[in-house]
Amino acid sequence: MSMFCYQCQEAAGCKGCTVKGVCGKTEDLAKAQDLLIYILKGISVYSVEGRKVGVINKKIDKFITEGLFATITNANFDRGVFLSRIREGLVLREELKNEVAKAGGNVGASNVNENWLKKMLSFVGLKREEESKLPDAATWVGSNVEEFNAKAETVGVLATENEDVRSLRELIIYGVKGLSAYVKHANHLGYDDDAICGFMHKALASTLDDTLTADDLVALALEAGQVGVSGMALLDKANTETYGHPEITKVNIGVRKNPGILISGHDLRDLEMLLKQTEGTGVDVYTHSEMLPAHYYPAFKKYKNFAGNYGNAWWKQTEEFEKFNGPILMTTNCLVPPKDSYKNRVYTTGVVGFEGLKHIENGKNGKDKDFSIIIEHAKKCAAPTEIERGEIIGGFAHEQVFALADKVVDAVKSGAIKRFFVMAGCDGRAKSRNYYTDFAQKLPKDTVILTAGCAKYKYNKLNLGDIGGIPRVLDAGQCNDSYSLALIALKLKEVFGLADINKLPISYNIAWYEQKAVIVLLSLLYLGVKNIHLGPTLPAFLSPNVAKVLVENFGIGGITNVEDDIKMFLGE
Repeated sequence: MSMFCYQCQEAAGCKGCTVKGVCGKTEDLAKAQDLLIYILKGISVYSVEGRKVGVINKKIDKFITEGLFATITNANFDRGVFLSRIREGLVLREELKNEVAKAGGNVGASNVNENWLKKMLSFVGLKREEESKLPDAATWVGSNVEEFNAKAETVGVLATENEDVRSLRELIIYGVKGLSAYVKHANHLGYDDDAICGFMHKALASTLDDTLTADDLVALALEAGQVGVSGMALLDKANTETYGHPEITKVNIGVRKNPGILISGHDLRDLEMLLKQTEGTGVDVYTHSEMLPAHYYPAFKKYKNFAGNYGNAWWKQTEEFEKFNGPILMTTNCLVPPKDSYKNRVYTTGVVGFEGLKHIENGKNGKDKDFSIIIEHAKKCAAPTEIERGEIIGGFAHEQVFALADKVVDAVKSGAIKRFFVMAGCDGRAKSRNYYTDFAQKLPKDTVILTAGCAKYKYNKLNLGDIGGIPRVLDAGQCNDSYSLALIALKLKEVFGLADINKLPISYNIAWYEQKAVIVLLSLLYLGVKNIHLGPTLPAFLSPNVAKVLVENFGIGGITNVEDDIKMFLGE
């Protein structure tokens, strides 16, 4: 079986990448990721059984969470990392199996010498009944790369032959991958939730269960949405209790004269450590792409060397990293395979990886990471090349919008604001995504855009004006902050005394790219939001029948052209 991957919006031909990923991953890397996911499913089988007898292994929770996150699009391109995780996963699986067995859980096989048991059973003409009760992912073992490669050939996406079952299984897996990102960021700030981890393991294990019907899998996908809301709430709590609630902030997009470090990705804890370690060094810190909303948090404003935001969405990094001149720190997904011309200036940390790049490991015994190598590198570099000037405004997360609630409600009641458009999600390379810039520009001036994620870079620097002092683009933050948009909608529903969230003057025109957008979508469906439009294309992993279910039950739709879509949204 050749490579097959269709987890992101850029899947080749909107069908799937079969030779090399549009993201840049190779066939060998894709298969290593497939095998790791398979191992995580097998570990999850024992984790589910363990939870029934009170066994909750936090080492396992962390391993599965980080393993899922590492397979998100544009996160890690280092095949060696995945081979190491596969080896570690096989060991952890057996350790967990023994732990669950000691607690009285059902682990299928006995804790006796496997070879001896098989020989004895064969001698008396019997077959061990317990073996048939466990899926292959929970029992398969391999010890070298050749065995890993052979197994990977058989466990990819297309191993599930039924198209609709495959579609639903992958929808669930991608949702759980997105959820893992929220959990990982919360964990980094010391926040955790056993129930969320338990569900992720249940979901993974369920994709091995051939007795589950399509209806069962649809229900599981909606349950993923429910847990997704909990995951976003956990991260929101972690961020706001640690760094304060975001507030309206103007962010400089020019440059200073000092050398700088550019930090990209989503991990606020990594940013905090970097800011502390660069204080007084003469090195400034700039955010890039999804790290922009860090400027909205009060805790980061005390750092005098927190210079501003440099550049745009993730996909422009091959141009912007070149011009930045200093080192770049990638903290999470959204890494584009770097050019040789600046490759020596790119550092990775956390789950991010790329062969040949320097990786900053976690601090030992709970200590902070050591970013001194990046700081010393920055001191030897020229200041960033200026690519633009000005300011952009953001910080409209839920508490800030709640503070403006009376003003917003009055504007709606007076007719000054006719409709809100949720245009959250992701940006990407395709020219078709210019649709979102044109859409924002052509929206009537009595409408307001609610956004989160890097999709905002399509319109957050446009001069769209305001309505009675309320900016027409309200940026809640990262894609991780999409929870704010849900809370804002629920608050407006309460304020206007509506029984149905779909009666609000809110339309959803969302750009998607990777798996965090999938969990956001499932969460919105769980909250009862209907008539969400996704673009620039519907996910390739939705089979015709699954897409039909989503259309008929939830009103999921695609996009056409700006003029017709605006008329459709406005009911004209």
